Amino acid sequence: MLSFLATSSDSDSDSLLESAYVEAVERVDDVDETRSRVLDAAYEQFCRMGIQRSTMEDVARQAGVSRITVYRRFATKDALVEQVVRREFRRYFDQFLIDIEQAETAADRVVLGFVSSLRTIRRNPLIGGLIATEPDLLMPSLIGDGGRTLATVRRFVADQLRREQRAGNVSNDLEAEFVAEMMVRISGSLLAIPSHILDLDDDEQLAALARRFLVPMLEPGVPRLDRPPTAP
Repeated sequence: MLSFLATSSDSDSDSLLESAYVEAVERVDDVDETRSRVLDAAYEQFCRMGIQRSTMEDVARQAGVSRITVYRRFATKDALVEQVVRREFRRYFDQFLIDIEQAETAADRVVLGFVSSLRTIRRNPLIGGLIATEPDLLMPSLIGDGGRTLATVRRFVADQLRREQRAGNVSNDLEAEFVAEMMVRISGSLLAIPSHILDLDDDEQLAALARRFLVPMLEPGVPRLDRPPTAP
């Protein structure tokens, strides 16, 4: 059902996360009040009953509109679920950008961004709930899409690193794409695989982890991706 995370029904080239990312960066707002009302109702319904157990009729009842009104905005349940999840990821990107503005240094922004990412996703009633209770719906789409989901989040992080480079806060020798990929893979593994030694709900532990393992990645010295490896 959630394969649209990799390929959106709106476009063959843009993924769900890519669309949410663009909307966050460009500050795109939904001006259709009825559509927003249905999305709000669907979000509440899915959080309370789960996606599989919810119907379009349930969403219409929750929104206080007719079933026909729901179908006029969203042709299928999959289309509705797609847009609800897309909006939650948009909120994730929005919150990330807000959180890192509180930091004064590039290192602090890495720490805050890492903590913000895990906190926002894990504590989101819908996305975090799917990861915890219906991982068979969400996780295959996140990790079994040929790397498109990871590439989208990597692009987001790499853009932040390049912004730090333009501001003179990070060396221009830093390979932003490579560092972003490593940061995203660490975050993704923590979300996908439960840890028995790290409390993922403890912001202080997450911050300490980021300072120890992610912040050092900001130092130049990682081989550039466009250079062939040196023979031993």
